[in-house]
Amino acid sequence: MDNRQENGSVLIGGRTTVKRTSEREVTATRIFDAPPRIVFEAWTKPELFMRWWVPKSLGVPLRSCEMDVRTGGTYRLEFGNDAGSSWAFFGTYIEVVPPSRLVWTNDEGESDGAISTVTFVEDGGRTLLTFSEVYPSKEALDESLGGIEGTPEQFEQLDELLATLGAGRA
Repeated sequence: MDNRQENGSVLIGGRTTVKRTSEREVTATRIFDAPPRIVFEAWTKPELFMRWWVPKSLGVPLRSCEMDVRTGGTYRLEFGNDAGSSWAFFGTYIEVVPPSRLVWTNDEGESDGAISTVTFVEDGGRTLLTFSEVYPSKEALDESLGGIEGTPEQFEQLDELLATLGAGRA
């Protein structure tokens, strides 16, 4: 199923739009039926983040999640079925502005790690979320584009989590 629009964006299930916005940047947007403070918590509290971040279709669990969510703090996400087959994503929070903005590095690569930014904008009790990744080169983005394919599924899982938190009524 290819839902590509003329502007190069891809609309998934009518809710998530993924677009390559430049040769070095990719952006995903979605409106969530919850206020920014609750959506922000789902991105910054490890016990919530672990419940939605990994696309279920990947079939690999998030084994551990360490997050020191403050400017200069670090994070480490470890994936895998067991210690012998695990791998990690890690980096540093460059900017943390509750409940409106998160910016972090992705340091697991040698020099091709992206800078990730998430913004949470109030929209009548809902949240317009924009997630973008800027890579150091076109080649680095080209190599990584497979990772963004899971974003719509992640956002569906986040929607499900927000519903369990009663976010739509908050």
